[in-house]
Amino acid sequence: MDLDVFVATHRAEWERLEALLRMPRGRLGGAEADELVTLYQRTATHLSQIRSTAPDPALVSRLTTLVARSRSAVVGTRRATWRDGIHFFTTAFPAACYRTWRWWVPTALVSVLVIAVTGWWIARNPDVQAALGAPEELRAMTRPGGQYETYYSSNPAAAFSAQVWTNNAQVAATCLAFGVLLGIPVLWVLLQNAVNVGIGVGLMGSAGRLDVFLGLILPHGLLELTAVFLAAGVGLRLGWTVIDPGPRTRSSALAQEGRAALGMAIGLAAVLLVSGVIEGFVTPSGLPTWGRIAIGVVAELLFLFYVFVIGRRAAAAGETGDMVVADREAEAPVAA
Repeated sequence: MDLDVFVATHRAEWERLEALLRMPRGRLGGAEADELVTLYQRTATHLSQIRSTAPDPALVSRLTTLVARSRSAVVGTRRATWRDGIHFFTTAFPAACYRTWRWWVPTALVSVLVIAVTGWWIARNPDVQAALGAPEELRAMTRPGGQYETYYSSNPAAAFSAQVWTNNAQVAATCLAFGVLLGIPVLWVLLQNAVNVGIGVGLMGSAGRLDVFLGLILPHGLLELTAVFLAAGVGLRLGWTVIDPGPRTRSSALAQEGRAALGMAIGLAAVLLVSGVIEGFVTPSGLPTWGRIAIGVVAELLFLFYVFVIGRRAAAAGETGDMVVADREAEAPVAA
């Protein structure tokens, strides 16, 4: 595209659109209102063309502002309401989770395999255990009433739940935010998380107390790890979008997937809040081990139903987890 020729060809339309926007809304006649809509649609197309072929920063900035003002004039401003929140949690969020299951389910399976292999390796190798800490330190962690057990009751339940929720939400947000860096930071976070859990499995297994460890980690860990794996899968998908945006332009694909990822950060924060409450109030409770694990299993099954039944239906109906059409930036059609 010859940018100078393009600008010269369409400058008059942009200037006319600016002139219409300066007029008081009540002063626009029927013909002028129709012209405003037409010029808005054309300018949105021009912006998309420039972004994909000749992204001049100054021109993109000018047209972006012009398109935003035009959209506001054409469709009006829309305020978020409680209905938006209901729509998000009943339709958009579960659909976004379902759409990405091909990324986060394999992520979960590979991570669980890494945890199992790491735990087995540590439990079977005293030399590896010695490298992790002095014998007295390891005994202090794994003995009855040791650090692995007292960790969950080290603070008041409410404060501990808030602390755990904040930490896990940060981990999930890291996976979502840095997935755009080709997913490399996400892989590092996953590896760290899997190795840390694997160390606990290995040390408690070597002490003959693996059942105690699983009884402590499973009630909250099932839902918590699922949320982390889901965030990691979305981050990896975002990283792959940078490499292969498909039929969409790279900027358009990243915008769409990024908006969905931002929404998922909010949804996963709610999921992690539930796991944090379980970790703070159920894990250290006096309930029998089977009762605590049963609560964790029920929470996990409910979330999987939420994703694979409710989310699947929403996705089949066309929901993607992205913003509603009226709130998105207009784009030019792209050939498949």
